[in-house]
Amino acid sequence: MDIQLTRRTALLILWDIAATFLAYFLASWLTDMLGEEVFITHEIYFIIGAAVVVNLLTFVLFKLYNNLWEYASIDEALRIALAVGLATLFTAVFLWAIGEWLPIRIYFVSMFLMVFFVGGSRFVFRFVSSKRHEFGEARQVIKRPRTLIVGAGETGSMAISRMSNKDPNMNGLPVVAVDDNLSKLGMRIHGVPVAGTSDDIEELVDKYDIEQIVVAIPSAGVEQRKLIYARCVQTDCMLRTLPNIRELRLDEINDVTLREVDVADLLGREEVVLNTRMVCGYISGKTILVTGGGGSIGSELCRQMCAVAPKRIIVFDMYENDAYLLRNDLLKMYDDIDVQVEIGSVCDIDRLGDVFKKYRPNVVFHAAAHKHVPLMEMCPREAIRNNVFGTLNVVTLSNEFGVDRFIFISTDKAVNPTSVMGATKRMGEMIIQHYAQESKTVFAAVRFGNVLGSNGSVIPIFKKQIAEGGPVTVTHPDIERFFMTIPEASRLVIQAGGLAEGGEIFILDMGEPVKIVDLARSLITLSGLRVNEDIKIEFTGLRPGEKMYEELLMDEENTLPTRMRSIMISTGKSVGFEEVEAKLAMLSAAIEQDDAHAFEALAQAVPTYTQTPNA
Repeated sequence: MDIQLTRRTALLILWDIAATFLAYFLASWLTDMLGEEVFITHEIYFIIGAAVVVNLLTFVLFKLYNNLWEYASIDEALRIALAVGLATLFTAVFLWAIGEWLPIRIYFVSMFLMVFFVGGSRFVFRFVSSKRHEFGEARQVIKRPRTLIVGAGETGSMAISRMSNKDPNMNGLPVVAVDDNLSKLGMRIHGVPVAGTSDDIEELVDKYDIEQIVVAIPSAGVEQRKLIYARCVQTDCMLRTLPNIRELRLDEINDVTLREVDVADLLGREEVVLNTRMVCGYISGKTILVTGGGGSIGSELCRQMCAVAPKRIIVFDMYENDAYLLRNDLLKMYDDIDVQVEIGSVCDIDRLGDVFKKYRPNVVFHAAAHKHVPLMEMCPREAIRNNVFGTLNVVTLSNEFGVDRFIFISTDKAVNPTSVMGATKRMGEMIIQHYAQESKTVFAAVRFGNVLGSNGSVIPIFKKQIAEGGPVTVTHPDIERFFMTIPEASRLVIQAGGLAEGGEIFILDMGEPVKIVDLARSLITLSGLRVNEDIKIEFTGLRPGEKMYEELLMDEENTLPTRMRSIMISTGKSVGFEEVEAKLAMLSAAIEQDDAHAFEALAQAVPTYTQTPNA
């Protein structure tokens, strides 16, 4: 029963004391008018005093002094009625127990009066507070965009209420709402009409001169959200959204702010939740090494793993700044986990050996790699050195030091590769399967597509181009890619590690491919700009090594399901032990010569690799 004694709380308590006296006096007076004498003079103050104490204790129990009365609604009214009813019952029982008798009519009349006085005071407070807020802002010129709210439920109601009260964290002038629940059509929420369904968004935007759309349906299904966002981006309106207020504590509601809709929202993918029961067995209490730990995927792997309490995380990376900042972030959130940073390259086997000797990791996530497709076409020997032999170094040491599990981060570009980067990643998969045949370490690979917001992905590039006034450059109008968010990819990688038994190539469910030009259009629209008017889109042609369409399976591969709906296992044939050894020897010799030999050796080592003409 914690209660913060502020000036507002003190005033409410004083009012409730006065309201109790007034209610019982009025109830007794009305009873006297009916000819039934009730109070004996010397008992009146004791009886009402007892009622005051019981009322206050009950109101504290029901947290009537903790609510944000600026946003009082029907739920608070029901809580007040229940609190007053129970307080009256407790008072009657207490007085009866000590021998003080009052007619039952007194209790009923005083109860109704108390509901009126107590409830009225809270709603008067809301009215006065809102008017004071309006008068306080009357001198300021604040642009409040005319707003359409999608969703007339709990979240939409809260958004409309706070906008109407000119809350600076919920800036907008609520004009109209839509909801797909037909029973709500024609109704009003805080004076705002529900004028249609999501099918009517574009029509209502024109009719009401809407400047901003707030999507307030966080509990809606994936397909429903995807469809609604698709309609919203067809308008020229700013697009905002809100979290689900049912998932927030009472003290957090006042801090909820509108946020920009991002590309991840538009993709409409189901949120993947980390199955801690599945992964804690191989991570909890263990020492985890993440190569490339400062990168976008590596750093998110570290953050996600902290939720299942590893003993120690070693962040191994070439770039000290990213690794240092990650360590600070992790220690700030999880001060009970030992986080160490080791700087070095996976190409330096001696440096790697020092790290393995020092920490003797139980689990290794190998995320370090050169991933930029066009640059690796220009530097094929460096791609082979880092992505193939760097991987071989980490794998060899993991086998030597008896690591329990080794998870290799692969890519959909390893499937029928047309780039050096993809071919080197396919070679990395072969190394994993090669060692899985002989080692006690469980080796496995996880293959997935593009990650939104990762270093080098198109989203940061597009955002920079938009900020600079355009144009936004897309290689081809038909080019498609699979996408997932960084947290989603990381959770699935960790969960795939819990499924591994050795030699698997896990394939993550990437959903439907997305056209890059559609992403570009969406980002321009979300920035409040018009495509090809404010920001132009230019097509530059496919780059060296770039494919028009990505694949998750090679021709000879199929998939088997796992107990995780979003994770499958490739059924492709593993490469023989001696064959991989021969491929590695050939590649090792090639990188000591020139780029032409590197391309030729890579094509022989990875038969599915097709060199692009401009490589």
